[in-house]
Formats: sequence, C-alpha cells, structure tokens
Amino acid sequence: MKYDVIIVGAGPAGLFSALSLESKKVLIIEKNKYAGKKLMISGAGQCNYTNSCELSAFLSRYGSKGRLLKNALYNFTNIDTMEFFEKKGLKSMVREDGKVFPITLDASDILKVLLKGVKENGVEIIYDEAAIKAEYDSLKGMFTVKTNKSTYAGARLIVSAGGMSYPLTGSTGDGYLIAQEFGHKIVKPSEALTPVYVRDYGFKDLSGVSFEDIKVSQWRYGRKLKEFTGDFLFTHVNISGPVILNNSRYFEKDDILKINFTSYSNNEEFRTFLDELILSSGGSGVVSVLKRLNLPKRFIEKIIEIGNIDGEIKCSQLHKEERRKLCELLSAHPFTVERLGGFNVAMVTKGGVAADEINFKTMESKLEPNLYFAGEIIDYDGDTGGYNIQAAFSTGRLAADSINHQNT
Repeated sequence: MKYDVIIVGAGPAGLFSALSLESKKVLIIEKNKYAGKKLMISGAGQCNYTNSCELSAFLSRYGSKGRLLKNALYNFTNIDTMEFFEKKGLKSMVREDGKVFPITLDASDILKVLLKGVKENGVEIIYDEAAIKAEYDSLKGMFTVKTNKSTYAGARLIVSAGGMSYPLTGSTGDGYLIAQEFGHKIVKPSEALTPVYVRDYGFKDLSGVSFEDIKVSQWRYGRKLKEFTGDFLFTHVNISGPVILNNSRYFEKDDILKINFTSYSNNEEFRTFLDELILSSGGSGVVSVLKRLNLPKRFIEKIIEIGNIDGEIKCSQLHKEERRKLCELLSAHPFTVERLGGFNVAMVTKGGVAADEINFKTMESKLEPNLYFAGEIIDYDGDTGGYNIQAAFSTGRLAADSINHQNT
C-alpha cells in the first residue's frame, strides 16, 4: 500500500505532524506497543508540555540552537499550543514559574487529545513494528521503509523517532540510522538535562535541600568558561536542580563547578562581608553567627564539618585560614565533575541529525527532497520547563505545514 506521507515515530513530534497534515493518506510506524511512551513519563507523569514565557525568551532556551528553531516556534507558538488543547476540551494550568501542564496534571490526557486528532484525520498507526531501513526509489518516486515485519511505500517521509534518552521508552537512536542512509551526519549523541555526579560527594545526608537563584561558574584548566544562575538541589547521590540540569549540556569530566550558596554576587564581596561579620562577633559561637546567613541549618553544619572547623569555638578564636576556607565553601564551593547522569536519567539528548543539513524554514532535508525531520532526533536540546515538548510540537507542525503548502 502506498501513502502520501510515512512518519517514523509516534511521539509528540510525529503525532503532531500526523494530525496537522491535510488531505493526505498518512501512516505512522511506531516500534512500541502504544504511542507516546516517553510523553507519558514527562513532568513526572504530569506532562509539562510548554511554557508561558514570551516567545522571544523561548529562543534563549536551546543553547546556541535557538535561532534555528525560530521559524518553527513562531509558526506554531506556545500560545497556539495552549489554544489547541483548549479547543480540544483540555484546559491548561500555568504555574508561577511559567511551566504549563494540563489542568488534570495527567500526561495521558495530552496523549488522548493527540491520538484523537490523529484518528479524526484518518491517520493509520501501526504499532509494534520498528523501522530498520529506508531508501528512496527514484524510478517510482517513493520512499520505501522496511520494518522488522513488512515494507511500506510513501511519497514523503518524516523521521521523528526521538533521541537516546530514557531508552526503556524506545528512544534508542533508531532514527539516526535512517538519517545516515540518506547521507546525513550524526552529531555524537550525549546526555542533556541530566544531574551531575561529582567527585568525593559529601552531601548525601542533605538530600532534598535546595537553594533558589544561586550562581554557578564553570571552570576548565583553570579558566572560567561560563556562569549560570538558577535553583540548585542536593540529592542523595548527585547535584541537580534547574541550574545544573539546564547547563549539563556544557559540562565535561574534570570541569570544576564553583557554587555560590550566598546572596552575594561573588566570592570577594562575600569575603569582605564574612570577615567583618566574624571580627565583629568575637564573643559569639561560629555556628550561631553563620546561621544569620539565612542558609539551611543542616547545610551550615555540613560546611563546618567539611571545613574541619570547630563550630563551638568563638569567632575571635577563628584563624584567618579558617575564615578563608569558610568563605570558599560558602561562596565558591568547588565540585569536580566525575560524570553526567546517563541516558537512563537524562531527560533529552544532545546531538543527533546535524542541524546544518536541515532547512529549518521547512524541516526538510537539504540532502534528500521530501525527507523531513522533527523533534528530538535533531541536534538541538532545550532547557527543562516545557521547551523540548513545545519544540517537538512546533517542528512537527512546520514539517506538516511545509508538505501541505506543496499542494498550493
């Protein structure tokens, strides 16, 4: 049977492409037994599917790749996405931080709307078949897609098979092999939006302690590379929170992350403050004085322990070197990156089909006409907060709109 469009992958990008195609005979090939397996676990099962921030701010949420996604995001915006679900009877809930969820806080309701739209559009979905090979037959003017069970033919092909994060959901890089068959380069996939494991981690017993809006600077070979600001979290095995997750795309083994847990803008400002505080509190105990910093009590006690300082001594007895050590541990605490969390915990994939080989005005391949890419299979990755699912919707919609436009 021949189709107008074959879509590989029934995630958010593939489903949105399918429901957006007009007057086409469409087939979706999905390797899992049901659609949207990764979507179902997004946002801890609550599905943070977009963000309410200004669209211009969206472009800064994809590292250096935001400019490439501009056409897709403006073609189908975050507001368009919210209105889409609203018109389908599913209202949204917008949190103070801008994250947007379905009002039911249930990812399955997002998936139901997408699947209903696909069904209403007359799209055929074949489950439990993995696309293992694709090629273009120039004599027939058709793509042939071979699965582990059968072969299908279509005039156009959209590959939206995802990346490699959460492999148990089926994201195992299958789409990269298809892209390579058409000559596309694959930028080495690596983990993004993932926690960071650090050397000699000493904060296991502070699991769950978090900090808001703190500064993190990244150092490599003694040189400061970048500085980030955001919320930070200790877990029982690693460091996490948005400021770590969002910027894990930049981190490498042996990088030094210096964490400023104070409200002061830098180490020197805090050093001046701390010296004055300690010197003016001579008769008070060190721990009691440090608790004035509005930091968690357990954290202060841990810093005292790590610095090998007697918290019971008076400030007047604290040596200059001990003051220096306290200042560093509080305002420039060094963590050495041992490794990033693996694909089993990384929310998205960095790398994928090389961006310079895709026309981002249409999502069409620059190497093979009528071949399109959408979603996480492409070499871009967004911050946590709904940006990746929105990009999947937007790139999927743009691919569909580009195909629709070919008939006009």
